[in-house]
Amino acid sequence: MFVSQDVLRRQGARKAAGPGVPKRGSAKAAARAAGLALRPLEPALAVLPVRVRQPFANRREAGQELAHAVQALRLPQPLVLALPRGGVPVAAEVARVLGAPLELLLVRKIGAPGQPELAVGAMAWRGSEHGPQPQTVLDAGLVTATGADPAYVRRVLAREGVELARRQRRYLGGRELLSLAGRSVIVVADGIATGSTVRAALQALRDSEAPGQAPRAIVLAVPVAPSEVLEALADAVETIVCLWTPVPFSAVGVHYRAFAQVSDEDVLAALRTSSAATSPPSGVQPR
Repeated sequence: MFVSQDVLRRQGARKAAGPGVPKRGSAKAAARAAGLALRPLEPALAVLPVRVRQPFANRREAGQELAHAVQALRLPQPLVLALPRGGVPVAAEVARVLGAPLELLLVRKIGAPGQPELAVGAMAWRGSEHGPQPQTVLDAGLVTATGADPAYVRRVLAREGVELARRQRRYLGGRELLSLAGRSVIVVADGIATGSTVRAALQALRDSEAPGQAPRAIVLAVPVAPSEVLEALADAVETIVCLWTPVPFSAVGVHYRAFAQVSDEDVLAALRTSSAATSPPSGVQPR
């Protein structure tokens, strides 16, 4: 199910969604209740109308808007996973509004030769040094089109693997990750371009599941993305929430007025703030 902000602002669609996680294929019923027309795509996906809008002021504003869209789904036991570093300020707002824990799903882009911002693939990791190892996803078409030969890919994977391990140590250290069992897991990025990075992250998330510890549902939530990429990702999640699908689509940063680099310190500060907000008071045992 692909949900636009316009639909979530309609009381009829919100009521039709009901409690819990909307299941695949429920978009048509929700739209009918709201009096909306659909353009059918894949059986598991229906695209609802999206609004024309101005660029987001910054990641925080995008996160606030996205948070209210996700909140309308009334997800039980939410857990927010940010794709660092750019996705962290967006995800922090979603976690704050939902009152949900904030964690990270580590991911590194594999850039094309001479075009480092164009992802031909990605590697992602959720776990400890002794848990599941990083997951790599390559877009065969883009690899061929950009001339990223096997030797180039191996070099970039080695370099990005080192950075991924550094971030794991820096951001997570020996901290125990929360179990995904029974949770509504919300994966948040600041935007999607080719989809390779997000697909790798979602695959790593699936690979990190211990037997019998699967989440209730996985929701992908992003402020901006191309509609065709969302369609391609629909089979990897239960629900996609996106605020804006510009046509034509350009680089993610073009759709923000301010799109500064996010530092390690920004990531750590967001994790500390979220932890303090969701931890029980001293002496009170969590239920």
